[in-house]
Amino acid sequence: MRIKIWSGILLVLALGVATLSHATQQESVTEKEAAHLALQVKNETRHAWESYKRYAWGYDALKPLSKSGHNWYAQSLLMTPVDALDTLVLMGLKKEADEARELIATKLSFDHDMEVQNFEITIRLLGGLLSAYQMTEDPRLLNLAKDLGQRLLPVFESPTGLPFTHVNLRTGKVRGKISNPAETGTLLLEFGMLSKLSGDPVFYNKAKRALVATYEHRSKLGLVGSAIDVETGVWVNKNAHIGGGIDSYYEYLYKCWKLFGDQDCKMMWEKSIPGVNQYLADEVRGELWYGHADMDKGTRNATQYGALDAFMPALLALGGDLDRAKRLQESNLKMWRLHGMEPEALNYQSMLVTSPEYALRPEIIESAYYLYHYTGDNKYRAMGKEFFLDFVKRCRSEAGYTALKDVRNSSREDSMESFVFAETFKYFYLLFAPKKTINFEDVTFNTEAHPFWLNQKKKIIKK
Repeated sequence: MRIKIWSGILLVLALGVATLSHATQQESVTEKEAAHLALQVKNETRHAWESYKRYAWGYDALKPLSKSGHNWYAQSLLMTPVDALDTLVLMGLKKEADEARELIATKLSFDHDMEVQNFEITIRLLGGLLSAYQMTEDPRLLNLAKDLGQRLLPVFESPTGLPFTHVNLRTGKVRGKISNPAETGTLLLEFGMLSKLSGDPVFYNKAKRALVATYEHRSKLGLVGSAIDVETGVWVNKNAHIGGGIDSYYEYLYKCWKLFGDQDCKMMWEKSIPGVNQYLADEVRGELWYGHADMDKGTRNATQYGALDAFMPALLALGGDLDRAKRLQESNLKMWRLHGMEPEALNYQSMLVTSPEYALRPEIIESAYYLYHYTGDNKYRAMGKEFFLDFVKRCRSEAGYTALKDVRNSSREDSMESFVFAETFKYFYLLFAPKKTINFEDVTFNTEAHPFWLNQKKKIIKK
């Protein structure tokens, strides 16, 4: 056990944590250094996977401090293996990918009398199965995705077309009429891909109706609120922002056009982003942030920003607004450097942390990756290096990686959610690996970073 601990410490030292203060971080990363970092990310992914395999095999997730397994529901849905599989394939970790695929194909079942949250199951499991099928061409994965998609369909049977939040996988019984734009509008990439790969249009049509219904309930300013009644379409919380509960709604407006060429999605994006930039963007000390506002009045009601909001530079870059994307990523970097790790939320006016935890989130790394792709500026790889060094130093444990309870004192949480594989490690790897590793222009990542290709022939993964 001590050997593993010391290997982690030596890794941090070898990568130069002790030699670079945040004030003097290098502004570029050489190709040789990037290749070394990509290898280190791959090794750390393997460390986290081996820890899951040793202590939580067959469970949804690893609890790294107690070295035990954790399930979301009464029965395991193999959340970590499904979320991890396409990342393992992408990195060329063949042994690990093969063992994950066999576990999924032989043990995963959705025939359980239990209620699940549609949104998380869709982005993690449905998205993960579809992406893994595209990358491995194992028909067993597509069959599982079809079965899951059918079991989730009842959520869309509301008077408005906005989905209920929960569904029983066996009975189809639904509940949860108070939802949010992320949960109602972040489904079309996954259900749309299921339609394309299965030949059944029902999945695309139901999810698109939900996305359009979310858009149609926007305010006259083009903003959406934080909570809506899916039966009546009445907003029960009119707080508008780009953070958790809303974030991926905007992401999917653009990405559904990018992936499917859906002109309705393009129109909805073009009519939504001006309001976001006008009423939510905020200039403080010459810095760009995105805060909270009343969806009807546009008046500022909170100067809150955090780890989930940090996806926005990636989306702005994807949408062609590089100036805003670059400025907002500088704010992301400032948020990270405040305590050497981003908090879940802070007040950007006072720069005081309001939610101190770090859940191993990937969004700030995702934004660095997108900006590096679009600008070619090596400073975004340098940012990624800084994030990675801090990530290893503060979150690596003997068994995998731990979330932090408080970034201000590095107290740890007994949690390693599956998205650390699906997103965090994947975006770190893609940032440092050669651009040819994956063809960015031909791929669309869902909000869980599962890559989709509409043209299967363009699915080229180079290790």
